[in-house]
Amino acid sequence: LNQRIAKVALEKEELDIAAEKESYLAEHCTPLSLPSSLQDLQDLCKKLHAKIDVVDEERYDMEQKVQKSSKELEDLNQKIFDLRGKFKRPPLKRVRMSADAMLRALLGSKHKVNMELRANLKQVKKEDTDKEKDLRDVGDWRKNIEEKSGMEGRKKMFESES
Repeated sequence: LNQRIAKVALEKEELDIAAEKESYLAEHCTPLSLPSSLQDLQDLCKKLHAKIDVVDEERYDMEQKVQKSSKELEDLNQKIFDLRGKFKRPPLKRVRMSADAMLRALLGSKHKVNMELRANLKQVKKEDTDKEKDLRDVGDWRKNIEEKSGMEGRKKMFESES
């Protein structure tokens, strides 16, 4: 029920808008009657160009008025600023800034620059190999040499490997 009422109201509103548009156009725009002779057409074009010139002059005058008033507004704002007193600069503090932060401030955040070279290096995990385990287990190398010296030491090496 509400949808039907709303639909009828919308249709009525559209009809009212169309009728209002027609009446406005009939009131303000006279129907166009193009003259048949060449001289009459030239006269009509001259009249239209004269009206265009008048409208352009009014537009130019309005632009000049707007520019003048905006300039006055800027001047008045400057006077207000001057009357309030001079701007006091706060005492600046020294700030310690890293090279990265300085480059980021100068170049903007779009450019990624990193002065710390170690950050660019890859980190590799160290894998424990059998040789390194043996070296760790052996301990002092001099003892190992003494044990393996001579024929008995070499015999022990072959027996331990197999």
